[in-house]
Amino acid sequence: MIHQIWTSLLYKPLLNVLAFFVSIIPGGDLGVAVIILTILVKLILFPIAQRSLKNQAAMKLLEPEMNKIKTSGASKEEQAKQTMEIYKKYKINPFSGCLLVLIQLPIIFALYYVFLKGISFDSNSLYSFVAVPQNVSMKFLGFWDISGKSLVLAIIAGISQFCLAYFMPKAAKTQDTTKKGQSFQETFAKSMNMQMKYVFPFIVAFIAYSVSGAVALYWVTSNIFTIFQQIYVNKKNKSLELLVNANK
Repeated sequence: MIHQIWTSLLYKPLLNVLAFFVSIIPGGDLGVAVIILTILVKLILFPIAQRSLKNQAAMKLLEPEMNKIKTSGASKEEQAKQTMEIYKKYKINPFSGCLLVLIQLPIIFALYYVFLKGISFDSNSLYSFVAVPQNVSMKFLGFWDISGKSLVLAIIAGISQFCLAYFMPKAAKTQDTTKKGQSFQETFAKSMNMQMKYVFPFIVAFIAYSVSGAVALYWVTSNIFTIFQQIYVNKKNKSLELLVNANK
């Protein structure tokens, strides 16, 4: 039942849009169609993702204040009260990020599945008003065959993931930067950030190479779009950073 709903509401619409793009693109370049569809979906999700990224950046910026509350020795009730006061002061909804991710994930997985399984189009999978593409070219821009594994696109996917991690929001620096002065939570967070920045890109590159060039191209396009979106959010968040520093 769930699979049927997911297929009807997400997978088939995305597959049909992809088929439409392939049919109108000169030469039926599937790679170009993948890029256009990925950008279209990212634009539809832009307002949702924008709020999520903004909230994430704000939470990172306020981490030092949150850690001070946690190590203040106050009761759990008092810590919760102080934390909510900070959220209210800077107009942050700590739960919006989780909700927005839950909204985005099914669409992202459906899009990923389209590129993984939707390369061959047939009339049974397409709507009656969507024609089966007569010409489907698996060679992106006439060079890269995206129907199989692509080492070049996999490497680019890994590099784009590294760049995305570089632009992700970082916690504001505290005055005590020695390891002795760091809490376990701060040390663990820094360790996770290092892994996300230096290890995860290799994982992305490996997965992208293991599946197909179409999936790798989707990953590259999605990462590049998110990088520019994150840069935009970082610039917008400068006013909040100035306000936090002024209140220290």
